[in-house]
Amino acid sequence: MRAEPSFVVAAPMRSACDDPARFFAKHGLLRLYATWNRRGTTGIPVGKTRLMPALGLIAYIAARLCSFYRGEAIRFALYPLYDQWVKTLLRPGDHMLSSYAYANSCFRWIRRHGGKTFLDGGNSHPENFWKILNAEHLRWGNPVPPVAPFHQKRSLAMIQDVDYVIAPSEFVADSFRQRGFRREQILHVPYITDLENFCPLGRRPADRPLTLVNTGSLSLRKGTPYLLEAYALVRKVVPEARLLLTREISGSIPSVLKKYKDLPIEWAETLKPMALCQRLQSADIFVLPSLEEGLPRTALEAMACGLPVIVTPNTGANDFVKEGLSGSIVPICDAGAIASKILEWWGKIRQGRAPKVFPDIQKKLSWESFEKNLSNALAKIPL
Repeated sequence: MRAEPSFVVAAPMRSACDDPARFFAKHGLLRLYATWNRRGTTGIPVGKTRLMPALGLIAYIAARLCSFYRGEAIRFALYPLYDQWVKTLLRPGDHMLSSYAYANSCFRWIRRHGGKTFLDGGNSHPENFWKILNAEHLRWGNPVPPVAPFHQKRSLAMIQDVDYVIAPSEFVADSFRQRGFRREQILHVPYITDLENFCPLGRRPADRPLTLVNTGSLSLRKGTPYLLEAYALVRKVVPEARLLLTREISGSIPSVLKKYKDLPIEWAETLKPMALCQRLQSADIFVLPSLEEGLPRTALEAMACGLPVIVTPNTGANDFVKEGLSGSIVPICDAGAIASKILEWWGKIRQGRAPKVFPDIQKKLSWESFEKNLSNALAKIPL
């Protein structure tokens, strides 16, 4: 890496792109952070920040007034305008970090003018994303596609101008390797996850019935149908079993929830960290059968609270699971496998066999670890 490479970070809204931007700012490598928020982002100097709040306002109004899908589609439709604005701010020799479909023309311009492009891979390769989730939407008769097709097309087009992918998990990394990216193009840098407020409860109440929990949003992508079906199967064996869910429901799932309306579910609204920790501590097993994820914070918080987690190999969180020790990994779309693992862990819990937390999980997901991983990865790239 040369003495002072110049990085531009293009992130319309606050996202996982912000932490690399903070890293670049701290190390004197950030030339510009471009966003459509009304304000900048903590940890990024105001002097390095450029704002386009008019676009952000349109996206905000659309999100408030429209359905989730339509509001999201309107936001996606603003990306080309945002892209063209950011391109006017570029200089020859700049490098750029951005994410799917944010900055297609910027990436092409950067490469033509001697710079390198870095993609924040918050999800798997767009081709993989669409293949898995479109099939799931068809399976459940959902007429709405996983994302707006024009956004999917734009995401795929952007991949053609990506030099390096910052992958938060092996699942994301593998989805790119399978589609022609070389190993040296994949920078494995897990996201920062603040686990300071999350810790085990201590002694489990002896009279607590089997309690399952999921603290994230509910959708076809998150595997919610298989969580509900697994819960129904478990209750045939353990009738008093409970399920704690959060009332964050995407447009893809209401019809599925109706199918399982007779299941007793204990709902909560979105909680702040301390209350969220208490909710996790009140449960026995965390279940997240996602079909596609980059690295979900919810499963990592559950692990920090000492819960065994049941996840799929497509969650990214499986990188931190030691089978049979800190949790279990099950195939996607397999309610029977989820139920079987829940009952297996329930047997261990009744015997007083607590799961083992992944060693140093808080340290491995800290700012210091992120800084070291990204620094080491960049040091191998000729910039």
